Amino acid sequence: MQTITPEEFFTDPKWQNNVLLDVRSPGEYATGKLPAAQSLPLFSDEERARVGTLYKQESPDAALLEGLDIAGGKMRQLVELARQLAPDNRVVVHCWRGGQRSGSVAWLLERAGMEVVKLAGGYKAARHYIRQYLAEDRHQLSVLSGPTGSGKTPVLLAMRQRGAKVIDLEGLANHKGSAFGAIGELPQPTTEEFENQLFAALRAIPEGSQVWVEDESRLIGHVYQPDEFYDRLIAAPVVVLEQPLDWRVDRLVELYGSYPKEDLGQSFERIRKRLGGQHLKAALEALEANDYATAARIALVYYDKAYEHYGERRKGTIVARVMADSPVPDAIAQQVLAGGGSR
Repeated sequence: MQTITPEEFFTDPKWQNNVLLDVRSPGEYATGKLPAAQSLPLFSDEERARVGTLYKQESPDAALLEGLDIAGGKMRQLVELARQLAPDNRVVVHCWRGGQRSGSVAWLLERAGMEVVKLAGGYKAARHYIRQYLAEDRHQLSVLSGPTGSGKTPVLLAMRQRGAKVIDLEGLANHKGSAFGAIGELPQPTTEEFENQLFAALRAIPEGSQVWVEDESRLIGHVYQPDEFYDRLIAAPVVVLEQPLDWRVDRLVELYGSYPKEDLGQSFERIRKRLGGQHLKAALEALEANDYATAARIALVYYDKAYEHYGERRKGTIVARVMADSPVPDAIAQQVLAGGGSR
C-alpha cells in the first residue's frame, strides 16, 4: 500500500481527486480536521477512551483485542460509508499518527476494491506541516485598518469581488473581533481548526500574491492567531480607513440594532472596567430606550482609545490613508484599491 507525506498530499496535484478520510473519533475530528477531510470514524469517542484505558492500565494486547471486537462489527458500515464519501473509490486515509486505526481501515477499504493511500504520520504530521507553512512568508500581506465601525470586513469582501486576494480572518473565526463580536455568529472553532482553515485559505492563493487581511489583535474572540502569522500581520504595510463618526455609528446600529438588548447589554458589561461605571449606565439606559445610536457612540469612546493604543504598538508602516467618499463598502473598496495600490 502506498504512503505519502502531508507535503506530497497538499502540493502534488495528482492527489487532488482523492477523498481524504479521517478515521479518528468524532471528538478528535470536531477539535480540528484537515481541509476537505471527511469523517469516517473507526471508534466512537467512548470506544476510543475504552481502548486507550486498556492500553495504559492492562496491556497493548488487551487494547488490540478490544479494538478488534469493536471494529469487527463495523466493517460493512465502514465500507458502505467510504463508498458514499468517495464514489470514485480513490481515498487517502489518516488517523492521529498514521498507526493502527488508519492501517486497519486502509486494509479493509483496499480489500473492498478501493484505491487506498495512507498519509504518513497522520494528522499529527499534517499539523506540523501546516504550522510550518503558516510560519513561512509565502504571500505579501497588506493590512486594512481603521477604528471600530469602519466596516473593514464588508470593504474587504467588496475588494474580493473586485479581484483582490482577501483572507477574512473574522469569517474564519466566526467572530467580529470585539466584546460584541460573538453576537449573531456561529460557535467559534477551536484555535487548531482556525489554523487549519487559515492554511486552506492561504494555500488557495498563488504564492507571492498580495493578500489583504483585516487589522486584528492576536485574539479574535476565543481564537488565537498563530504567532508566526500574527507577527507578519503586525509588520505588514497598512492602509487606514478614515470616515465621519456618524457613518461609523450608523454602521454599528445597522449591524447590531436587530439583536436582543440582553445580548448587547451583556457585551457592554464585558467592557465595564474600561468603559467606566457612568458610561456603562448611560449605555444600558440608551439600549432600554431604543437609542442605539447613543449606545454605539458610548462604545466607541472605549474602542477608539483601544484602537489608538494598538496603533502605537504595531510595527507596520502606514502606506496610505483613505478618506471615504461614501459609506458604501464597494465605493470604499474601489478607493482602497486605487489609493492603497496593488503589488
